[in-house]
Amino acid sequence: MSLQWIRTLAILSAGVLFFLTPGHSKGETSNSRPPNIMMIFIDDMGWGDLGCYGNPDIKTPNIDTLAAEGIRFEQFYVASPICSPSRVAVTTGQFPARHKINSYLNSRAKNAARGMVNFLDPSIPAVARHFQSAGYATAHFGKWHMGGGRDVDDAPLPQAYGFQESLVSFEGLGDRILQPNNHGLSAQSAKLGHGKITYVEKHKNTETYVNRSIDFISRHQREPFYLHLWLNDVHDPFKPTQLQLDKYSRFSKNKYLQQYYAVMDEMDQQLGRLFDHIDESGLEKNTIIIVCADNGPTAWPRYKREGFDAPGWTGGLRGRKWSLYEGGIREPLIIRWPGKIKAGQVDKSSVINAVDFFPTFCTLAELTSPQVEWDGIDFSKSLLDGPITRSKPMYWEYGRNASYLRPAEPKDRSPVLAIREGDWKLLMNADGSDLQLYNLAKSPDESMNVASSHPEIAQSLKDKLLEWKQQLPNYPTTSDEGSNGQ
Repeated sequence: MSLQWIRTLAILSAGVLFFLTPGHSKGETSNSRPPNIMMIFIDDMGWGDLGCYGNPDIKTPNIDTLAAEGIRFEQFYVASPICSPSRVAVTTGQFPARHKINSYLNSRAKNAARGMVNFLDPSIPAVARHFQSAGYATAHFGKWHMGGGRDVDDAPLPQAYGFQESLVSFEGLGDRILQPNNHGLSAQSAKLGHGKITYVEKHKNTETYVNRSIDFISRHQREPFYLHLWLNDVHDPFKPTQLQLDKYSRFSKNKYLQQYYAVMDEMDQQLGRLFDHIDESGLEKNTIIIVCADNGPTAWPRYKREGFDAPGWTGGLRGRKWSLYEGGIREPLIIRWPGKIKAGQVDKSSVINAVDFFPTFCTLAELTSPQVEWDGIDFSKSLLDGPITRSKPMYWEYGRNASYLRPAEPKDRSPVLAIREGDWKLLMNADGSDLQLYNLAKSPDESMNVASSHPEIAQSLKDKLLEWKQQLPNYPTTSDEGSNGQ
């Protein structure tokens, strides 16, 4: 019997098993099974950092090949310019400010200073739980940062949100990998308990998470799986090996850029192993792979103080991490699904947001959506039929008081609120000051503020933004200058 025939029998058998499983959804028959979904979330990467997005210095051949085999979007946005709320948006399909998480989760005192909760409410509809209830095997490997760490020892484990298996880092509880040699946040995490702790050098993080992902996929080939691989890379501090550094010695005049590219190269190689495993297991045509990033590249003042440009490239977009300008919130998005998504596509016009993943994944898997007041849209037609026009505005809130981290360069520091509708983007502070209006079709670098020449558009967007702001939880904040940002 041929290997291909064995694979075919296995797939047919899995389809029958899934059909008999309570909780299967519409459209399933005995000779089919729903697609696997694997979402890869890269940490702190610029819109232009990947080779396929125009990086002038290096290539990322494995991710670039994935893009060539599927579709990449040029107008994909995350819901926050910082990690925790960006992840909340993926989990809930809603803007994270709804859940009192609009900056990174820190200690209890610093969360309270921002009026934030200590962890995401586990009772809310969550994407992994919805897929788990439909018969999917579920796992989360990598950065969590939706509760747990510092002095927060009572946050729910990822299992409370629908993940059967998890392996996180110091920004979460449950089984996790920590950094050795008195790494401060790892040392704090080790005191919290709640799970098996393994010490891993930072340059081995992605390899470790990829190994767990390959193992998980191997054990669940006969059933549909939903997998998060949310990397700690390319978040600083960068800890590549000397061998990895030597490969990028031509950038040694900026030691941080050299380190950044070495880490990115290693990340791409490890992801290549994972992509190869999917293909070699015969799962490629039934597995949707999503690759994107959580916010723009790092922007610490220390780089400037030391005389270096901050590593990470936004492709000419204004702003970086901690900014509501495009460079802080516009990110790469690559999706591959052979046989369903036509290869080699570049969608320049569809405006997509991370809050769209939950409803879109439900459509692609033919699951009935939960009863959620979505902030996102279903963008599946842009994958299967061609570009779409967004039907809802997108909103952002970041930076209520002095404790919120800001980019080092003044030009990258944005107002605290933003809305995008069509080609128009408006930014402002909560009191209406610093009003800025951009037509992104004409000024994608946000260099031409046209608020004064388009007062009616500015007023309309301002009214919508303030109305949205007023609907958010009304919680007090206090000033807290201390920070240990992630």
